[in-house]
Amino acid sequence: MESEVLAEHEVATVPIEKKGSILRFLLDLLETIALSVVLFLGINALTARVMVEGFSMRPTLENGEYVLVNRMAYRSESPAYGDVVVFHFPIDPDQDFIKRVIGLPGDEIKIQDGQVKVNGRILDEVYIAAAPQYVGSWHVPAEQVFVLGDNRNNSSDSHSWGPVPLENLIGKAIFAYWPPPEWKILEHVRIYQ
Repeated sequence: MESEVLAEHEVATVPIEKKGSILRFLLDLLETIALSVVLFLGINALTARVMVEGFSMRPTLENGEYVLVNRMAYRSESPAYGDVVVFHFPIDPDQDFIKRVIGLPGDEIKIQDGQVKVNGRILDEVYIAAAPQYVGSWHVPAEQVFVLGDNRNNSSDSHSWGPVPLENLIGKAIFAYWPPPEWKILEHVRIYQ
């Protein structure tokens, strides 16, 4: 008789244990989803991931590479000469571009004889594909930056359409992470000789 009572008791507890394990599984799943959402939103608030389209930043960045962008970089500091930045294109803010900062607010930019001068100083541009084959001079207004692609002669940039308002900056490109063989940190480059 004791064995019959035990058997009934065991049978009665199996569904409760099943309910408990299903409930535990659902709670774990909900926690995992909630944590994933919080991490996703946090990471997106601090960073952006951008695919390089085109060849305007060659040889620094190639078409199809993915870059990690620090969205917080210019919240506490200003852009610096040589920074690689991602920004909303001033003429069509739905497009995002990636270029290098050459001029800061108040600077005078002059390009001639294959050289870029900022405030009369020649830039040391070891990162460019080839010397620029165009000429021009520009004044960088307050609250704007002058940007150029590293592939000077194959880039739509400030020499074509003017400076970029600081409010258009999305952030500073810091790391190329895809494809894996091309991983690299995008270091700040000293641009003066």
